[in-house]
Amino acid sequence: MNFVILNNGLKMPQLGFGVWQVPDDQAAESVAIALKVGYTSIDTAMIYKNEKGVGRAIAESSVPREELFITTKVWNSDQGYDSTLRAFNESLERLGLDYVDLYLVHWPTPNFDQYVDTYKALEKLYHDGRVKAIGVCNFEIEHLERILKECEVVPVLNQIECHPYLAQNEIKEFCAKHNIFVEAWSPLDQGGEVLHDEVIQKISAAYSKSPAQIVLRWHLQNNTIVIPKSVTPSRIEENFNVFDFELNKDEMNKIHELNRNRRKGSHPNDMHVR
Repeated sequence: MNFVILNNGLKMPQLGFGVWQVPDDQAAESVAIALKVGYTSIDTAMIYKNEKGVGRAIAESSVPREELFITTKVWNSDQGYDSTLRAFNESLERLGLDYVDLYLVHWPTPNFDQYVDTYKALEKLYHDGRVKAIGVCNFEIEHLERILKECEVVPVLNQIECHPYLAQNEIKEFCAKHNIFVEAWSPLDQGGEVLHDEVIQKISAAYSKSPAQIVLRWHLQNNTIVIPKSVTPSRIEENFNVFDFELNKDEMNKIHELNRNRRKGSHPNDMHVR
């Protein structure tokens, strides 16, 4: 496992396990498998409706709590200072934990203009020691600039959609300048077209690695944190086995050139779901 050091000194695994779109009962089983494989970073959210399942897997695991890195998020409908604090307590109860390692604002939802107050609630949780780090998801540069201007604690990371067809170069550059890590959701393009791209296929054959492993390796070498999701035990293990090879500069550049600025999810400025 590779680890990164966040801007507050906290160590975080660079490869984690995501549970988006995994039903609660299945999340318990999938997280249990992931923990046995060797993952220690688990990424969930209130809106995924599987925090209880994640909590069950953690409770039944032999991995000590201090060796785990648990992330969850406040949903759009709970934004605002007081409601965020309330939502955090509810997430903590569902997870069955005393603290989480990372708490994130799930979307900026700029039309509602509550993300600054929401982030200030995260700052209180951080100062109170109830979370070890705080950050954001799906924030564009304009949203990050406002957080940096109006809040005290610099986010440790910005979790955004990112894969070879959506390289997010401008946001990556901004985040690097401000010592904010980028964490990729849908790092494999949701198992989509990118895995069948001729460039990825050729590199895959050269290393006798799967296309998914090649893409994950590209993320890691770009200093990006990744949280691939799968409910298939063999793929959960396959996605973990990406530390025994390294792409060369030419291969990295060829993948970099695949960027199409093409999203699978919503643009943050268009996401107003409560």
